[in-house]
Amino acid sequence: MPENPVAEKKPTEGEKKELSVDRFNNTEQAAILLLSLGEDHAAQVLKHMGPKEVQRIGLAMAAVKHVERNDVDHVVNKFLIEVEKQTGIGIGTEEYIRNTLRAALGSDKADALCDRILAGANTKGLDTLKWMDARAVADLIRYEHPQIQTIVLAYLDPDQSAEVLSQFPDKVRLDLTMRIASLESVQPAALTELNNIMERQLSGQTGSKSAALGGTKRTADIINFLDGSVQSALIDQIKQVDEDLSQKIQDLMFVFENLVEVDDRGIQTLLREVSTEVLITALKGSDETVREKIFKNMSKRAAELMREDLSSMGPVKLSDVEKAQKEILTVARRMADAGEIVLGGSGEQMV
Repeated sequence: MPENPVAEKKPTEGEKKELSVDRFNNTEQAAILLLSLGEDHAAQVLKHMGPKEVQRIGLAMAAVKHVERNDVDHVVNKFLIEVEKQTGIGIGTEEYIRNTLRAALGSDKADALCDRILAGANTKGLDTLKWMDARAVADLIRYEHPQIQTIVLAYLDPDQSAEVLSQFPDKVRLDLTMRIASLESVQPAALTELNNIMERQLSGQTGSKSAALGGTKRTADIINFLDGSVQSALIDQIKQVDEDLSQKIQDLMFVFENLVEVDDRGIQTLLREVSTEVLITALKGSDETVREKIFKNMSKRAAELMREDLSSMGPVKLSDVEKAQKEILTVARRMADAGEIVLGGSGEQMV
């Protein structure tokens, strides 16, 4: 039988006293609590967490090897006033974590994440950086060649890349952003060499594969996570160097589906500047969420008429739909620049 990660053992008097002390940090306590819930219930909890929280707790769950039942009681009682005592948890740890994450995130995301989580302390090279604080990553690559810095930033998740990028001066930030935008792929040999460099600095080992990195989409994703003032300044700087690139990045940063994030007053203000014909064409190629957002901010009669027009409308060229959506986005950006609406759903209205 597989060894139970939560073994039952009666504590001594000395151990009972120790239970009054918080011996686990918050992440470890959350991991122990989830391990005590069972796969289905743990999955329901994980669904309400963001990717970073899932990664941290998943790593802690993988690190749990021998937790005694009294430790479980101690953690559970801290979170709940009344809890049914459990005599033990029959878990094959790796299988449990993989099944739980699959239920919470779906197979594709869960398997990719689980491979990283179950690697635990054995995470190598570039992958190790994904578990580090942004300031620590910035310090690690600060004096490396800009091309190495670029590959690292393109390799990290966009939100982490944005945090790392924020640690550099404006001039360096602009240079790295332009490099990321022009980067398309990295040869396997170059990626392996970079992996080795990171491993030497982190005292790790090798393990690498080729990857498509960078490009305007990756750049847009990273800039999307920058603070508003930093984001605006960087876009302006890119525009001064390459206006076309600046426009491409902005197009990818805010797409038609992002209109659902604009607050209701902003949508109502935007609709007053858009013709019915353009709006119908744009909605023809949108998903139901965007349509409902628009209909919600129209009069009941106007929404009914537009629904009818959409249902009776024949096939429309994709190029016409994209043109109409781009026209609306252009109006939205102009109004946002003028302070008339706020893109991103902050709920604040500037007048």
